Amino acid sequence: MFHLRKHLESFIALISSSRFSVFDFGFFIVCTSLLSTTFIITYPLRLYWDVGSKTKSSWICLVFFILFHHLHGSLTKNRSFRSYLMTMNLSGTLAPQLGMLSHLNIMDFMWNNLTGTIPKEIGQITSLKLLLLNGNKLSGSLPDELGNLTNMNRLQLDENQLSGSVPESLANLVNVRHLHMNNNSFSGQLPSKLSNLSNLMHMLLDNNNLSGYLPPEFSKLHSLEILQLDNNNFSGNGIPSTYENLPKLVKLSLRNCSLQGAIPNLNSIPSLKYLDLSWNQFTGHIPSNNLSTNMTTVDLSHNKLNGSIPRGGVYPYLQRLQLQNNLLSGSIPATIWQNISFSRKAKLIIDFHDNLLSDVIGDLNPPANVILSLSGNPVCKNSNILRIGQYCGNEGREVDEEFTKSTPVCPVQSCPFDNFFEYAPSSPPDPCFCAAPLRIGYRLKSPSFSYFPPYKSSFESYMINSLNLNFNQLAIDSYEWEEGPRLRMYLKIFPSYNDSHSHTFNTSDVIRIASIFSSWRFPHTVFFGPYELLNVTLLGPYANIIINTESNRKKKTGIIVAIIIGSIAAVLAIAAITLLLLFRRNSKYMHMISRKRMPSNISIKIDGVKAFTLKELTHATNKFDISTKVGEGGYGNVYKGILSDETFVAVKRAGENSLQGQKEFLTEIELLSRLHHRNLVSLMGYCNEEGEQMLVYEFMPNGTLREWISGKNKKFNKGLSFCMRLRIAMGAARGILYLHTEANPPIYHRDIKASNILLDSKFTAKVADFGLSRLIPYSDEEGTVPKYVSTVVKGTPGYLDPEYMMTHKLTDKSDVYSLGIVLLELLTGMHPISRGKNIVREVNLACQNGTMDSIIDTRMGESPSECLDKFLALALSCCHDHPDERPSMLDVVRELEDIIGLLPETESEICLSDVSLDNSGKMVPSSSSSATTSGNIMTRKDQQHMSADVSGSDLISGFVPTIVPR
Repeated sequence: MFHLRKHLESFIALISSSRFSVFDFGFFIVCTSLLSTTFIITYPLRLYWDVGSKTKSSWICLVFFILFHHLHGSLTKNRSFRSYLMTMNLSGTLAPQLGMLSHLNIMDFMWNNLTGTIPKEIGQITSLKLLLLNGNKLSGSLPDELGNLTNMNRLQLDENQLSGSVPESLANLVNVRHLHMNNNSFSGQLPSKLSNLSNLMHMLLDNNNLSGYLPPEFSKLHSLEILQLDNNNFSGNGIPSTYENLPKLVKLSLRNCSLQGAIPNLNSIPSLKYLDLSWNQFTGHIPSNNLSTNMTTVDLSHNKLNGSIPRGGVYPYLQRLQLQNNLLSGSIPATIWQNISFSRKAKLIIDFHDNLLSDVIGDLNPPANVILSLSGNPVCKNSNILRIGQYCGNEGREVDEEFTKSTPVCPVQSCPFDNFFEYAPSSPPDPCFCAAPLRIGYRLKSPSFSYFPPYKSSFESYMINSLNLNFNQLAIDSYEWEEGPRLRMYLKIFPSYNDSHSHTFNTSDVIRIASIFSSWRFPHTVFFGPYELLNVTLLGPYANIIINTESNRKKKTGIIVAIIIGSIAAVLAIAAITLLLLFRRNSKYMHMISRKRMPSNISIKIDGVKAFTLKELTHATNKFDISTKVGEGGYGNVYKGILSDETFVAVKRAGENSLQGQKEFLTEIELLSRLHHRNLVSLMGYCNEEGEQMLVYEFMPNGTLREWISGKNKKFNKGLSFCMRLRIAMGAARGILYLHTEANPPIYHRDIKASNILLDSKFTAKVADFGLSRLIPYSDEEGTVPKYVSTVVKGTPGYLDPEYMMTHKLTDKSDVYSLGIVLLELLTGMHPISRGKNIVREVNLACQNGTMDSIIDTRMGESPSECLDKFLALALSCCHDHPDERPSMLDVVRELEDIIGLLPETESEICLSDVSLDNSGKMVPSSSSSATTSGNIMTRKDQQHMSADVSGSDLISGFVPTIVPR
């Protein structure tokens, strides 16, 4: 075969010795085996290489390439399409030579028929970020060498036949976020060292043969959202009590794990939505302490629990409560569904059958949305059978609500159904719009709900926004729950109805949509959990996008053509790479020169913002010495600097992952330079030289509001009086109001929090950190301004608007909610989420119980009760679950002004004036002599005269300014 395999190995060695950018390889794959037929396919396979320097090449190299005979198979007509080498019906083994691709980032062989073991040589590809081998027939144990892949982000080995123990070396994958190893035959003890995976979000190891105990050390996994270990055998041990310290845990599923003992108290996990501990041997009482108010599913069935069913709890999102097959006794509480506001599609399944329940408290009259089962309890044999008889029969079959599909009266002959066209289910203005949809198989691997219809609309919005579609282009054709539980669904995506009335997608649109599905480009969402693409099926007009297998009639010709083309292609590829390397060497030198000259070559309109040289900022920060570093954030490190005129500044130096293109960076500066308000942190300048991008801000000597509230920083242990807290709240509200109404274009901040409200030398509150900000689109031709922006959910847990998290619709009321949390912090001194306590829930409970005095921050001193009551009412109204019930930011400002007007005259003066600290630490109105020079700009002399020495503290929040047109 002309030594094709030898050519391949030489070629791999050549390309692995260089560091390339992104390449799209259109492979001529010649699949040959002594045991199988030979065929030719043309198929796109995307391989990613890192770039050695910060500069990213825009070159795309097309290579025709030979793949040796370790993989073989066939392609059938109208098959399901996926990019990479997924679902191609490939069989054979993984070649050890894959380890030669030392700069590969993604290896994707999902859903094929690969057998054999995972070669240890894959551990040599240290740049690998995604290893996707799920859905094959791989066997044997995992090589320890996989622990060398420290850049790994996603490891998917599920749905194979792998066995042996889970290697301890996996604890070295410190960057891994997704560990999916379910549905295999792994055995032995789970390594406690996996607790080192500080970035891990999803641990799926269900349906294995694991034994031993649940490692208590897993409580250190503070990023963990899903822990799913169903159907293992953990030798009769219980759940470690330390698991209550998993702050972000959304789903805990330990079904059928041979666990014993008492159920631990999990009420300190405010994010918990899904709890399944069924089919174990738990004993004792059901914990009476409330679970998270966000719970959707609680399954404690098939255990040995005794005692009564707790009556308390407010669970507005509850979908399923399963306590059947236990030893529960006493009365049935009729209060479980009283605090649930049922929508048309909501349903609550309550299963208490086969217990020892003997009575009912109150009138058992649940709404029609509630499915209640009491069969097998003594209460069904008592004299009140007429009152509860309807709940004592056989359990009703659970059927998810059928989707109602549009059925317009349309002429059948006008739509070629036999060529896979059909009428779009919702396509105004033409209800009979005939088009050819893309058909997509999709699965949610671990959703945090157990009943789908109430969340169908949110899921559709999530998909539509992620795919950049119109609302009438997506249809959920069907769905079904699978063991796990996992939710498999089938989607249809239709071409958009537009002026051209196109009835099919063009090739680029097909590739775009398929690429989004296959490359995990959907935004992360805790609620829907991890997903996987099962197939993108191309039928009818899309079938020819893939060149199919040559027929048997042309088999011999195909072999000869493949050999000739492959040999020529290898020579051309080597020549192309040689030229590319020479060009890159030259372009890199030219790019370095152009970067140094960039500030003088690009002209932008920036008023009041200085272009600093790299030399100036290097000198100001003592060469960015570690002693001048005062913070870090997503944008990069923050340094305290002193300019030549002795002005203190905060210098934010972009990290490698935050660098932008020249145009984007300078456009951002132009936008930031237009934001001028007393209550916003001011941009003073920037630096854009020699590959560096830095932003220079005014210095905030009194730190963040969070530091003052917490009192943990000894330099900020002076308590804030109530009127000072009012003053800070007013300043923050005015700054946000400016962003909403005066900025051009208006801006939604979406990360308002106490650590993003900074205090200058006069204790003026200034809003910072526009890193997550979202520009509001301009009004349309009719002058209508959009009420919301559909966007990826970003922000800080505890401050995020619940409606925004569910719908991805960002509005001005999202910022109002976040500010409401800050107001509650000012009032109570509490953190939004601390040790399982949610500040909104705690304040609401205190109000209901009449114990508000117990949670008010005593460091405020005496305060007029009327002012406190109005401030509390304002904060809670801002935190209302429904955005329409929240005040506007203008209303917040006006209400704060009214509250300040109720204070005694001496205190209101402090609220409305600049203040400073006197020698005793008391806040007093600033005199003209104490004002800093140059307005609010801080100099070395000013700092020396300040009573509060804060020179060594973290004075800046993690400000990540990225306001660019979107």
